[in-house]
Amino acid sequence: MAFENIPAIQAHICVKGGVEAIEFYKKALAAENTFFKLHDDGQRVMHANLAIYGGEVMLHDEFPEHESTVRAPTTLGGTSFAININMKSAAELDAAYARAVTAGATSIIEPDDMFWGARYARIADPYGHVWAFNAAIGG
Repeated sequence: MAFENIPAIQAHICVKGGVEAIEFYKKALAAENTFFKLHDDGQRVMHANLAIYGGEVMLHDEFPEHESTVRAPTTLGGTSFAININMKSAAELDAAYARAVTAGATSIIEPDDMFWGARYARIADPYGHVWAFNAAIGG
């Protein structure tokens, strides 16, 4: 694996129900599954890479039998961060937000022009992760 083109920081999210989560992200966020490996149990996702709006998110299922693993937001009762997606335009943001909500995401903040000079929206997915959409106003 070449590491030259990998960003210095990437989101690596943990979910319960990885196979279903990937299908949700395809519908809600236009994700493309670029790598997929199931665990030997044939049920849980060991590792997946999802290309989303020009970025990449890694995903895996929760493995509670390993003490060192991270836990899914649904296990923890919430998340401590949001994944921000910088959109090319306000129109793209509005469409992405509508697509996510139609696919089953929960609206947290509807698209609006914000005081910091951007159009912004925020959703929660059914797996406990929060996604924020951001675009330059007038873009």
